[in-house]
Parts: sequence; C-alpha cells; structure tokens
Amino acid sequence: MNGFFAGTSILYFLGCLALGVLYSWLLYLGNRNLDKQLRYGLAAIRMVAVTAIAWLLFAPLIKTLNYTLDKPVIIIGQDNSLSVGQVKATRFDQKLYEQNLKALKNKLSDKYEVKTYNFGDSVADGFDFKNQGKLTDASAFFQKVKDEYANRNVGAIVLATDGIFNHGGNPLYSINQINAPVYTIALGDSIPKRDVLISNVNYNNIVYLDDDFTVEVQVQAFQSDRENTAITISQNGGKVSQQNIAIDNNSFVKTIPIKLHAGKIGVQKYTVQLATVPNEITTKNNSQTFYIEVIDGRQKVLLAGVSPHPDLGVLKEAISLNKHYEAKLALADDLNSTEPSKYDLIVLYQLPDAQDISSAFLQKVIASKKPIWYILGAQSGVNAFNQIQNQVNLSSANGSIQEVYPDFANGFTSFSLSEEDKKTFSTFDPLLTPFGRLTVNASATPVFNQRIGKISTQQPLLFFTNDNGVKAGYLMGEGLWRWKLSEAENEVEQSSLNDLISKTVQYLSVKDDKRRFKVFTSKSAYDENESIQFNATLYNESYQAVNDPEVNLQVKNEAGKLFNYTFSKTENAYQLDAGTMTAGNYAYTANTTLGGKKFIASGSFYINALIAEYQQTTANHQLLNAISKQSNGKLFMPQDLLKIADEILKNENIKTISYEDRKYDELINMKWLFGLILVLLSVEWFFRKRNGEL
Repeated sequence: MNGFFAGTSILYFLGCLALGVLYSWLLYLGNRNLDKQLRYGLAAIRMVAVTAIAWLLFAPLIKTLNYTLDKPVIIIGQDNSLSVGQVKATRFDQKLYEQNLKALKNKLSDKYEVKTYNFGDSVADGFDFKNQGKLTDASAFFQKVKDEYANRNVGAIVLATDGIFNHGGNPLYSINQINAPVYTIALGDSIPKRDVLISNVNYNNIVYLDDDFTVEVQVQAFQSDRENTAITISQNGGKVSQQNIAIDNNSFVKTIPIKLHAGKIGVQKYTVQLATVPNEITTKNNSQTFYIEVIDGRQKVLLAGVSPHPDLGVLKEAISLNKHYEAKLALADDLNSTEPSKYDLIVLYQLPDAQDISSAFLQKVIASKKPIWYILGAQSGVNAFNQIQNQVNLSSANGSIQEVYPDFANGFTSFSLSEEDKKTFSTFDPLLTPFGRLTVNASATPVFNQRIGKISTQQPLLFFTNDNGVKAGYLMGEGLWRWKLSEAENEVEQSSLNDLISKTVQYLSVKDDKRRFKVFTSKSAYDENESIQFNATLYNESYQAVNDPEVNLQVKNEAGKLFNYTFSKTENAYQLDAGTMTAGNYAYTANTTLGGKKFIASGSFYINALIAEYQQTTANHQLLNAISKQSNGKLFMPQDLLKIADEILKNENIKTISYEDRKYDELINMKWLFGLILVLLSVEWFFRKRNGEL
C-alpha cells in the first residue's frame, strides 16, 4: 500500500506552512518570559498545529494505492453423461483415468487456484464419475464459467469429454466468449461400432379423435451393411404397425413415415421398437416411447332451418374449413328428431319461422341452454322470435324487408378483424333485414352496425349478448351468399367472410371456465429430467381467489403407485414443485375444502424418456480438436492427461496478475489528525500554564 496527497498543489501547502510560521512568530517573538529553548519548542508546536488546521480548511484528498495479486484460475470440467459411461475406448482404464484426473488437479493446485465441475444435463461442483447425466450440455458449462469468472484471471480450461453434445448450443461457439486456452481430454471411442438405432421420432403431442396422423421415425445403422431389421409400433401394449427394413450400407439413415389412427380418447402410449442385429454395441437405443393425447376436439355445430337456402351452404362451408368444427344441417322434418343438447352451438337460420312449424324443436333448443346464433330474414317469425329470447325486440314489424349494409363498430375486441377485412366488408352488397323498430340489450357487443344507404346508424347488424354466462349471437339479415359472390367477383385470395363466420362460431362455442377449484400442470408433456410444476386456484362464492385452506395432491403412476403432496401457498393461489419423475403416464387428483364444501380437481400428464445419450455412440474427437485449436489449447488422450500440467506451466500467458486499486479519501475524515492537533494544543497549553503565560 502506498499513500500520498493529491487534489491540492504544493503552493497551498506552502501557504498553510507560511501561515503557521507567521502565527507562531508573532505569538512568541516578543515573549521574553519563557526560556529560549522552550519558546522555540512552543513556537514549533503552534506552527505545526496552525499549519494542520489551515490545511484542513482546503479539504485535500488522500490517494491510497492497494496492490492485489490474482493467481490464475484453472477450471476442470468433467463430462458426467451416460454416453461417456456406455462406450469406452479399447484398453481404457476407468479407475486410472479417475486417479489421474484427481492427480492433475492436485498438481495444478500447487501453483494455481483450481476449480472442478462435472456436467451432463446440468452443471455441478466437483468431480462425479457415475455417468448418470441423460443429456450433455457443454455450452451450459462454458456459460457458468463466463458468468462466475467474468472478472477473474482464468488461466486455462481443461475439458474431459467424448465430444457428444446433444443439448444446448455448440460449445465451439461458446469458447469465443472466454479468453483462455481449452485443453481437451478425448474420452470415448471415435471408431464407429455396429449399431442400429432410432435417432428421432417426430410427432404431434395432440391429435383429434378419429383423425389419421403420421409419425416419422428416423432409423440409423452403423457397420451393419446387408443386415435386415424391422420397425414395430405398439399402442398401449398392442401392435398397430410393422415394417421391414433392409440396411444397404454402413452409414444407413432413413426416415420412415407411419400412418396411425386416433381411435380412443385420452393419453395414448406408443412404443417404437427396432429389431436388433447381431453383435450390437447397445440395444438401449432400439426403442423409444412417446405419448400422444387424443382429444375429442371437434365442436359440433347444428345448422337448423325450415327450408334450403344458399346462406346455409355458405355457413356450412366456412365452418367445415376448420377441422376442429363439424357442421350438421337439419331442415324441416329432421328438426323434430334432432337433439340440440348434443351440439356445442346451434344456428337458428330464420327460426322461429313465420308458419311456426318448428315450435317443438325450439322448446328443446331453449331447454338445452346451449349458445345460439340467431339469423333473421324474410321467413322469420318476428313475434315468436321476440318471445323465445329476452335480449332483442323487433317491434312494429309488418313483414316488409329493407336493405342494410355492414358498418364496422369501433371498439369491438372480442376477436380481431384485420383492416383489410374491414375494407372488404364495406364493399359488400346489402343484407335483407326485417323492417321494424329494433331494441337491443344495452350490454350487447356489436361487430357491425347497420348502414342504410349512406347513413350510418347505431342499430347493430351483427352482435353478441351474454345472459348469465350463456352466449348468443344475432345477425339481423339474410344474404350471406351475396357476400360470397362479391368475394368471387373480386378474386379475393383469403375469404374475409369465411374468417368472420369461423371466428363468430369459435367465440360463441367456447365455454367459459367457471370452476371454483382448478389444478393444472405447467404443461402436459415433460422430459424425465424436468421438474413437474403444479398450479392451483380456489375461488369463494363471490369468485374471488382465496388460499386459506390446505390443498392436497395425489399423483398415480401407470403401476398404480401413489405419491402424496401438499401445495405451498402464494399470494392468493397455490404452487407445487413435485420434482422429477420417471418416464410414464401419470394421473393426479387434488382436493380441498372451503366453507364446508369439498372440491376435487383432476388431470393427467406424461413424461417422455430421454434416450439422447444412447443415440450417438461414436465420440466426436474432431470437435474437441477444433475447440482446442481455436482457443490455442491442445488435445490429449486420457493416458496422457497428466502432461496437461506441464503444458500449462510452460504457457507464458498463464501468469499471476497484479491489480492496482486506487482509493481517494478526504483529509477531514482522518480522525488521527484531529487527535494530533488536540495533543499539540494541549501540550502547548500545559507549558504556557506552567510558566504563567495564561
């Protein structure tokens, strides 16, 4: 440490000194009562005290220099993944390798600061030779080094791995962010071994009931020329597909599409199995299990009318374009045999009709409490329409009709329509609406208002209502077929009308979730190294979120084993981290009690097995060599790894760094200086008092 004054010039100091000399000279010059030596001594004391006091008035700064020595940090990263454990080079001695890696650490520790890590699907401190990591993410290791040693003197990195990286980014791009040589230890065997395997299965997690879907299976084979194998897919233990495969070279790759049928609702377990060939290095990569959730996702829409009409064809076509919706048309005599409760949305096209031949059917519709889309026209029975619903009233209707154009209503947000769509609708021909005075519930949400000629009105043309949670839609006019023709004439690529009908049907058919107790996982499919996260919400009778009572959870695996948990409380909800679980299909049930009433919620999730570490058995020493060369390091074989210490010791760029730390403090903060001044003045006072000068 070295300190000196800064922030003021020598002239200021000389001025303060001159002031001290002048003050002491004037005070003691003419004093003949004191002994000469004592007078000179007191004058010196007063000079120093006055100089110090004057100098403090200028508040100078003290600069302090601290020098810190930072030894180089050597970081050793050891691959702890399954791939390192399953394939070893010929004559590889695992115990000797472990001993030598520990000896390397001890040898380097004599001169450097050494940190050790192991990495697989995560990064942990220290060495771990169990080789249980189900993934290999070397980029996470380099990221940890970057984050934790950003301002440290990193001398070198020693990376012991087989070069098989199947998670995260390419480590070759990570080393550019760390200014240190990487010395790699090449584990594994770079000579291809005889093996057939399933390298990838591409599939959709969710499919719809009765749909055909395709699973793409990528098969690879090494050193297996002229062998034959077979690929089999089983669903819940029963075989559903099988194909024979002829291997025609030693580096065989083929993607096989397999069509399957979703015939059962729920989570379905599929297993892809590849027949073995003689003398395979491993058979753990010959099978792969995956889970697909089959849901009855099709919403059923009933198009009900008295007689055929081109508008009904337009509606059915637009609804059927969305594979999640199924439209059925029921006319005249078919209405009485139709059960409305089986449908998610009912479109009443000009029903009730003027002849009132559908009254029995309409009674069943109202009793079903299903969402309804009313479309009025020239055949509508207006009086009956006013009676079966209470959101809209069309009075003074005399049976005549009028032409009405659509005028987009500002502020509509229930679903989105593009600006291009809005312009398109403004060019459409008019719809024909029953003439009369229209009264609509104030809470109605209009999509289009009525424009008569060039006059825009506030009377809605297409709008929605919500009566105690039951949605309803109203289109106060017929003639959608005219809009379809307008699009055809203008050669529109994307039909705005189809988009409007589809979004209207979706909005009306989607059910609001009013359950008071909800429990759900953060996602439906996990990998087996991921933690399972649960969330829960509980509402009181006023539908306010509460979390006073305890919530218990029971998880059951495919074998019937039960796991019990209790949720933790957050601010106004519940959360649970159940940790990792083995691959398989799971069902869960949660329960709680609020106000003497018991609530139960259930669901399911599945966990995919990770086999990435078995899908590549040939070590990638070329990548390790590239990492070493790009970082000015060097590649070593396991039997030579102790030579890394000598390589690091002779590297002149790996050396201790001295850091200079400068610190400035105000002189007035130095308490000892005040003590010195007080002592000087006290001594002076004592001798003056003793000699009768006070």
